Amino acid sequence: MRHYIEGDALYADLRADIAAARSTIRLESYIFADDEAGEPILDLLASAAARGILVRLRIDAVGSWGMLSSARLAALRSAGVQLHWSRPWSWRRPLAYHRRNHRKLLVVDDTAAYLGGFNIHRDSSAAAVGPGRWRDTHLRFECELVQDAIRHFDAYPRAPWPPVTHSGRQLVPNSNRRCRHVLHCEFTDAFRAARHRIWLTTPYFVPDQHSQAALRDAARRGLDVRLLVPGKSDVPITQWAARAAYGSLRAAGVRIWEYQSRVLHAKTVLVDDDWATVGTANFDYRSFFVNDELNLFEHGPALNGQLAGQFLLDLDDAAEVTEDWSRRRPWHSPVTQLIGWWARRWL
Repeated sequence: MRHYIEGDALYADLRADIAAARSTIRLESYIFADDEAGEPILDLLASAAARGILVRLRIDAVGSWGMLSSARLAALRSAGVQLHWSRPWSWRRPLAYHRRNHRKLLVVDDTAAYLGGFNIHRDSSAAAVGPGRWRDTHLRFECELVQDAIRHFDAYPRAPWPPVTHSGRQLVPNSNRRCRHVLHCEFTDAFRAARHRIWLTTPYFVPDQHSQAALRDAARRGLDVRLLVPGKSDVPITQWAARAAYGSLRAAGVRIWEYQSRVLHAKTVLVDDDWATVGTANFDYRSFFVNDELNLFEHGPALNGQLAGQFLLDLDDAAEVTEDWSRRRPWHSPVTQLIGWWARRWL
């Protein structure tokens, strides 16, 4: 399993695997832009379809709104790409528009799959934007888990059943036929069973009361509970909501850091030394209860160790939230935090 924290390295491997495809390419992304990052991948998808590869491309109708021109869409379809927009606006089902396909998944043939937080756009490319590129996390995996990735892609918008575990690894959606809140339950159960530590990285920390309580309870039991969130956010109101929760968490012993150097978009959770997850789900209402998400869970030390090392490196670029930090916030912080917390279920 390969672990990515740089968009350019990820995009290079995506291109290489797509170019080498022999039969089928399945790709879905919340944001897919026809820019410096996305254009070469779109060209390769069209070329693959033109040479007879089955190319299935699923793009979210909100996340990628305005990102692809009519000419580009026509060219993809002309080449043979099977293009599907997830949940476009419909007067017949207006409430469905609120639920977005937030997954980022690529499966090439039955040999390799990619999953994580990276969208396909220039904001994640150092070559395109320089040192200010987004900080994110993604995985490439092979072997039996690829078949499960195919099942999840093909079954969308439903989750395949029953769930399958391969060597301690499992792909987990946020809802399935048995439970509407799978990820929420997985996290809560893992936090309650934790023995030593919980290290959580999320770009949008808008937790429900049960999730907050699980983190507070773990800290009160003496666990090392650390939260890494953005100091710079692409969605400021989510940061307002997150900061509204700081007080009660810190009072229970949860330590909180805000990442300073650039936008943080990674979504990882570590529990003890033998449980880890990477995926598309944020630690918020939308990922738990509304959107379509997919995470990879591993019960074992390998992925946990990789992510733990990166977590500590990220803390070097972060500022811990302390009493002094709280006193230095702008005068309007209580107002913005109240607005964010009031709107938290819709963020």
